[in-house]
Amino acid sequence: MGLFSRKSTDAPSNPQMAELGREYAIARRHGDRKAMGRITRQLGTSGASASDMNSFEQGRDAYDAIPPIKPTRNRRKGR
Repeated sequence: MGLFSRKSTDAPSNPQMAELGREYAIARRHGDRKAMGRITRQLGTSGASASDMNSFEQGRDAYDAIPPIKPTRNRRKGR
C-alpha cells in the first residue's frame, strides 16, 4: 500500500453488524427515517456488545466515505 492509501486491512469482527451499519448509512443518506428507526430498534433489542457496535460503526463509516453522486444539470430551456 502507498503512503496515502485509504484502504485498511482491518476487517470488522462481525460482518452482519457491518452490513447493518451500511444499511443504516444508506437509509440516512436517502432520508428513510422508517428504516433508520427499524435498525435503531433492532440494535436496542439485540443487546449489541462493544465489538458489535464497533463493527456497526465501521460499516457505517465505510459507506459514508463514498462521496454522493451529484445529479446532472438539466440544460434544456423551456419551450
